[in-house]
Amino acid sequence: MSKADDIWAKVIEMMRMHLTDVTISTFFSDTRAVDLTDNSIVVDAGNVVARDVIMSHYIGLVEECLSELFSIPYGCKLLVGEDEIAAYTANKAGDPNFLTTNEFTFETFVVGSSNRFAHAAAMAVANEPAVSYNPLFIHGGPGLGKTHLLYAIAHALRQKRPAAKIVYIKGDEFTNELIAAIRAGKNMEFREKYRGADLFLVDDIQFIAGKDSTQEEFFHTFNTLYEAGKQIVLTSDRPPKEMVRLEDRLRSRFEWGLIADIQPPDLETRVAIIRNKASSVGLDISDAAVMFMAENITANVRQIEGVVKKIQAFNRLLGEPVDVDTVAKAIKDIFVESPGMNPTPDIIIEETEKYYSLEPGTIVSSSRGKQTAQARHVAAYLARNLTKLSLPDLGAAFGRHHTTIMHSIEIIEAQRKSDQVLDSDLKDITFNVKNR
Repeated sequence: MSKADDIWAKVIEMMRMHLTDVTISTFFSDTRAVDLTDNSIVVDAGNVVARDVIMSHYIGLVEECLSELFSIPYGCKLLVGEDEIAAYTANKAGDPNFLTTNEFTFETFVVGSSNRFAHAAAMAVANEPAVSYNPLFIHGGPGLGKTHLLYAIAHALRQKRPAAKIVYIKGDEFTNELIAAIRAGKNMEFREKYRGADLFLVDDIQFIAGKDSTQEEFFHTFNTLYEAGKQIVLTSDRPPKEMVRLEDRLRSRFEWGLIADIQPPDLETRVAIIRNKASSVGLDISDAAVMFMAENITANVRQIEGVVKKIQAFNRLLGEPVDVDTVAKAIKDIFVESPGMNPTPDIIIEETEKYYSLEPGTIVSSSRGKQTAQARHVAAYLARNLTKLSLPDLGAAFGRHHTTIMHSIEIIEAQRKSDQVLDSDLKDITFNVKNR
C-alpha cells in the first residue's frame, strides 16, 4: 500500500465516526488515492455521482480529517475516471503533449455543413490567437464535437509554440477547484494557475451560471487574460443570451468575440464520420452497413464513435462479419426506435437531486418541503418528456399515484412559459441526464 493509499484509508476510518456505514458504502467504497502532495491528496471518486455528493456534502469533513492527520490545513482534489487521472498526471509532470493528443486534431475533425463555421473559427483562433476572435464561444448539443475543437486548437498551438501555457478546465471543475482553494486558503495559487495561461479553454461554461463566487472569480480571470492579449475559448450547450442565470457582465464579455454554433450532423456528414472512425480503427464497413448506421444514429458524433467501437469488438472478439445485421446488434442500445435511447426515471431523479443539492432518495420520500416539492415536479416533468413510460409506470417509479405525476407535469408546463430560470434548470438537468 502506498503512502497515499494509507492516508486515504485512515481518512475513511476517521469518517466512520461521523457518517453511517450506508453513506460510506454508497459514496466512498469506490474511491482510491491517486497522489499525495505537500498540501493535498488527490482521489479518484470512482464515478461522477460520488464526486458531486462528496463535494456538496462531505468535502469539509474529509479535509478536517486530513488536517487532523497532518496538523496543517490539507485539501482534497477529486477526479473521476482514467482520462482525468491521466490528464492530472501529465499536467503535473509538465508533459508537453498534454492536451495535444493526435486523436482530436483539425485533421481528424470531419467537416460538414452543420459545423463548418465553428471549425473555420477554431482554425483561425489556432493560427492567430487573440487577434480577431477573442473570446471564441462555441455552442451546441452534447457529442457534436465542441471538445474536439478545443483539443484541436490546443494541439495546433502546441505545434507552433511548444512553450505556450495551455489551461483546460470544465465549468463545474472550475467551481470545485475554487471551493477547494478557498477552504485551503490557496486563492493566490488558484489565480496564478488560470490567469497565467496563454490559451484558456473552458468546456461547458454554462455550469458556472448561478454560482455567485465562481462568476466573480471567472469575471476577473477573464478580464486579466483578455487585457493581456491571451486567447479564451469557451463551449456551452447554449448561446450566452440563453444562459439566464449568467451575470450580465459575463454575458456581454462572452459576446465580445465570435459566437459559433454546431448543429447535429446531416446524413452526408454522418456517413463521412462513420467512414473516418472506421478507418481510424482499421475496420472495413460495407456501404449498406454504413448507410444503415447513418440513417439510424442521428443524435451526435459520440454515439457514432461508440457504435463503431462496438462493431469492432464484435468483429475481432466474435469473428462476426461487418454487415447490417451486426451493425443492428451493435446499435440496439441507442437505436432511434429502441427504449434504450431513453434514460430511466431513476437516472432523472438522481440528476435532479444532485442539481438541487438534495440528499439521494429525497424526491421519492414523503418530504413536502418547498424545494423538494419543486424538484419532484421537475423530475416528473422530465421523466415524462425523456422516457416513453406511461403515467402509471411513472407513478410507480416515483412512489405516487399517476394523477400526482400528471399534476406535477401541468405545474412545470405552466411555470416554464414565464420562468426563464426554470427553463434553464430544465436544460441543465437534461444535459446532465443525457451525458451520464
